[in-house]
Amino acid sequence: MRITPPNSLISAQFSQNITSLRESISRTAEEATTGRYSDLTAHLSGRIGTAMLSQKAVEDISFQREQLSQREGRLEVTQRSLTLIHERVLGLDTSMREALANGDLISQGLAAREAKAALSNVFSALNVRFGERFLFAGDATATQPLPSPDDLLAEIRQLADSAASPADFAASLDTYFNTPGGGWQQSIYGGTNTASDPDAVTGTNPALVELISGLAVLALGDPADSPALFRQDPDTVLAGASRVTSGLTALTSLRADRGVIQEQLTIQKESLDIEETIFANAFNALTARDQYEAASALKTLESTLEASYLLTSRLASLSLLNYLR
Repeated sequence: MRITPPNSLISAQFSQNITSLRESISRTAEEATTGRYSDLTAHLSGRIGTAMLSQKAVEDISFQREQLSQREGRLEVTQRSLTLIHERVLGLDTSMREALANGDLISQGLAAREAKAALSNVFSALNVRFGERFLFAGDATATQPLPSPDDLLAEIRQLADSAASPADFAASLDTYFNTPGGGWQQSIYGGTNTASDPDAVTGTNPALVELISGLAVLALGDPADSPALFRQDPDTVLAGASRVTSGLTALTSLRADRGVIQEQLTIQKESLDIEETIFANAFNALTARDQYEAASALKTLESTLEASYLLTSRLASLSLLNYLR
């Protein structure tokens, strides 16, 4: 019968202890770094469900905040575009009215050219993107909503040349811009007239359509090359100025509506901050590990491991001859 020497049994026991100590050191080192218990199931026992619910709530709030931030970003870019349009167009209607009232053809030509430049700026502003999304294209977010403004002016000029009277032109202009089968939606605006995003503004928004239709008429109001109808009846150009005025008023309301939504999003984010603090505190109260305490425990474990290594080394060299010495 073979008998295992006592020192071998002791060495085996020390090896097991060393393995256990190394696992404890690894776990405690992680806890000292993260400030959280590594084995929550063992630490919390029956309270693990409560902790997981708090953690899930914090993760959900983080996701909601990310979604709100995306909405905020899109609204901010939309609002900037609308503001740029408003500031660029403001005063053009007044300039054209004054030129028409004074019969000043030079000033009328200047106002018309300024309106044409502003129309180009408006088209650029409405082609803005947020990431890869065209914001004013409705649900056709991958499609640039507007082409060159020259395409629009060519079609409005054709309407004026074909009109039998100022009233006929006004009716044709309304049909062109305000009906689904009109030229604006069929050949100019490349987006959709609906949007899944409730915050979105499309190119068929009444404020934008009114403003653009008025600008197009003003841009064609230069006496040097305006349609014959405009020269024969300057009130047609004056009606365009009125459209611009009406469009600016509607645009102000549109910007205000988007401002209200922006404020609501800010309030929602503040509410999420409060909720997150509550749930995070609840989760931390259950799972947090004092890092100073963990560091102290780690130091003790490391000292114990060093002592275990030393004893194991001495046991390995233990013999009767060494003992007798």
